Amino acid sequence: MRSMILRRVRLIEGGSGPVIVGRQDEARVVALQEFLACNSHPHTVIDAFDDPDGAAWLRRVTKSEEDLPLVICPDGSVLRAPSEAELASQLGWLAHFDVERVYDVAVIGAGPSGLAAAVYAASEGLSVAVFDARAPGGQAGASMRIENYLGFPTGITGQALAARAFVQAQKFGAQIVVPARIRSLDCHCSPIELELDNNRRVKCHTVVIATGAAYRRPQIDGLDRFGGRGTYYWASPVEAEICKGKEVMLVGGGNSAGQAIVYLASRVAHVHVLVRSSNLEASMSRYLIERIGALSNVTLHMQTQVAGIAHERGSITAVRSKGPEGECVLKTSHLFFFTGATPNTGWLDNAQVMTDEKGFVLTGSVLEARTGLIRTPLETSVPGVFAIGDVRSGSIKRVAAAAGEGAAVVASIHEFLATTRDSARNLARHD
Repeated sequence: MRSMILRRVRLIEGGSGPVIVGRQDEARVVALQEFLACNSHPHTVIDAFDDPDGAAWLRRVTKSEEDLPLVICPDGSVLRAPSEAELASQLGWLAHFDVERVYDVAVIGAGPSGLAAAVYAASEGLSVAVFDARAPGGQAGASMRIENYLGFPTGITGQALAARAFVQAQKFGAQIVVPARIRSLDCHCSPIELELDNNRRVKCHTVVIATGAAYRRPQIDGLDRFGGRGTYYWASPVEAEICKGKEVMLVGGGNSAGQAIVYLASRVAHVHVLVRSSNLEASMSRYLIERIGALSNVTLHMQTQVAGIAHERGSITAVRSKGPEGECVLKTSHLFFFTGATPNTGWLDNAQVMTDEKGFVLTGSVLEARTGLIRTPLETSVPGVFAIGDVRSGSIKRVAAAAGEGAAVVASIHEFLATTRDSARNLARHD
């Protein structure tokens, strides 16, 4: 394990890795930067217009801005406006696995809950496959400082926590495939089958849904009239560098918003925070409220929402807000959203896994109360399919709670596997 970590450190310090050529604040450039950063992969970004090297690459490779961003890979190949999956494939990230193997458990999602499930299941001898559409860590991976997680008195970044869990799961034998997007879940088969976006299929006896939730794009006047330039849904060093020394606006009042406020305040000129409620106590941890209160370059606008956005040439120029004292306009080119979490459950449409009215997966007692189906605490309407973490209806949206559910679900998996194996043996005797 130590050699793996040291090898990654040497790569980062050496500056090796792909080079992204494009406008630094353009949405597709930011997305590729985030993708590589979330996977702890070293990379460099050069501006295609302000940097002489970037301009030279632009003249040499293409005359069309539609081809941007360019990505120059370590092997010399050049990708034009690649998707994350195309970049991952070129970098050799896509793992090969035996499609004929039947895993004891397939974990969908590599956030805190999914990685915890992988660690505990693999450490107890179960064969485990883990799939994530983007990178280890999930939404928590974007947090620049988690200070209330057990065992880390000085705090830890979400990415560092995820990286340790990732290596730990691999140490115990879990096979982790990133990026790998699951298209569908077929529970009619025995064993259960998962279809990946490259048409490969994975067989497993049980499934753990740990796909979490993402901040949705709000319905705001003006937001859909440009390509997302200047709007962000998490606050990592990538976004902080773009916004360095400038005024920014952040919408949200939960713990993720609080962590982002504290982080951004150390790098930008001023953070204006828009909060729909009248106070933060119901949605944010006390330590974050106190930390924010001590920051001189943070202004809280309570009972306030975004009313509209002004833009010019594809970029935000100002944000119009509406609060108790009426409307006001703030000139800014950077707007962060930490509101309206939507569960990542679209791929379950035909899987017979029941969800609530917001799309969160029903399990255990909540499922029983609504449908009469009796299941173990983390089991869904489909036997052998479990849900943990933020994607589960009624779950506590905290990193520690998600990791706890990841550990707890393994007992239910063992119970299900033992029951099905006993049933199979009984059938064999009668035959």
